[in-house]
Amino acid sequence: MQHIGPFHVVSLLEQAKQMEAQGQSVIHMEIGEPDFPTPDAIIRAGMQALQQGQTRYTASKGLPELRQAIADYYAQRYQVNIDSARIIVTPGASGALQLALGALIGRDDEVLLADPTYPCNRHLISLVEGTPVAITTSPENGFQPSAAQIAAHWTDRTRAVMLATPANPTGSTVPRQSMQAIAELVAQRQGTLIVDEIYQGLVYEGEDYSALAVSDDCLVINSFSKFFQMTGWRLGWLIAPPDLVEPIERIAMNAFLAAPTLAQHAALAAFRPETLQLLDARRDVLRQRRDYLLHALRDMGFAIPVTPQGAFYIYADCSAVCNDSRQFAQDLLHSQQLAVTPGLDFGNNQPDRFIRFAYTAEIPVLEQAMHRLRQFLQR
Repeated sequence: MQHIGPFHVVSLLEQAKQMEAQGQSVIHMEIGEPDFPTPDAIIRAGMQALQQGQTRYTASKGLPELRQAIADYYAQRYQVNIDSARIIVTPGASGALQLALGALIGRDDEVLLADPTYPCNRHLISLVEGTPVAITTSPENGFQPSAAQIAAHWTDRTRAVMLATPANPTGSTVPRQSMQAIAELVAQRQGTLIVDEIYQGLVYEGEDYSALAVSDDCLVINSFSKFFQMTGWRLGWLIAPPDLVEPIERIAMNAFLAAPTLAQHAALAAFRPETLQLLDARRDVLRQRRDYLLHALRDMGFAIPVTPQGAFYIYADCSAVCNDSRQFAQDLLHSQQLAVTPGLDFGNNQPDRFIRFAYTAEIPVLEQAMHRLRQFLQR
């Protein structure tokens, strides 16, 4: 497993936690976790399930009523009709991706994905003995791979293409027209399109749509962690083409048995109108934070070539203020108690010149963070 690299931001988080244990006040802008609490309706539903003794295993595909609620959500919010039989509830989005890759990828099969991208995606490909093939992206395409780039990287060993929209670390989205072109190309070459939509619902500009509205043959990964603010509940789902449902279910039986029962019962409350109204309001708060941070960072000399359209990250070019983003992040943490993520985690596409800032804190906290950053730059 030496080919599976470390998750560097976790090391930064551990250092920050040690500093906090020593009494230092650290501002966290490194971890992609919403600061909002899980909505009360979800918590109450989980507590009620526990009190009612709903603690046994569910079916490997998940509670039928939760799978139907997810299908109804897609119909109502994204105008996509999905048979709930195609939905598999999983232990987080990472569990969903493991199932998808386990069903699709064999030894030395290639999966094309963007660089930069969320690091665990490429490591999970390696875990199933596949080969992640990075496509170097640019700001001109929003750090998203184009159909032409995918065609240029396709080989006889290519089995799948993985997209993320909105993406981590850039916050960029794939426009519907581009998604359509990529889906058609992948279908023509008899591959599978995997789309990571875990930040779906957190879109500030452009269309918030599902890839399933473009192609019924793609495989979609989603999560209750980000938009629904249930990170520690460890619950996600995948929507698979009909011919992949049975093999994915078999893998789920053996790998996980089932997703956490209490989390599934709690998640039924996530789709209530009042819960969705609260979550939409929180998305508007995130947009305000993004706008504040964009202005503050640019004012200090950071270049932001792609304004994030979704998620809760800004991927900033720090080359005007430093030569090594990893050392910059270390020094910033230890001198100003401000934790950010260097580009090293996200691939080989000029990682030394990029830093990811997560705006998962209230604006007064972000203001204090920017004060500390400004002091650091003025030393």
